[in-house]
Amino acid sequence: MREVTHPATGAIRLVEVLRALADPVRLEIVRRLAGTGEESCNALAGNLDVHQTTLSHHYRVLREAGVTWTTVQGRSRLVRLRHDDLDARFPGLLAAVLNGARPS
Repeated sequence: MREVTHPATGAIRLVEVLRALADPVRLEIVRRLAGTGEESCNALAGNLDVHQTTLSHHYRVLREAGVTWTTVQGRSRLVRLRHDDLDARFPGLLAAVLNGARPS
């Protein structure tokens, strides 16, 4: 299994974070993670009408942008938000995005 890479906190770029959060599916993933803390990729996929390969792409974009942290445990991947890292780089950004992403 391939090892996953994450940008260092200081290397997280605002333009990449915003680009990652601009997609409705990725924004929904982030919203769900904010509510659960940490989830397996499979658990997060529930009720998302997205093919598995497309979902894997979304997870990769979020991870490479520095929005999420992925931990590999055997054959599972656990995903969580990088709250502290994002707040250190862009104070209040994640809270503002999540506040605006609440379902109507």
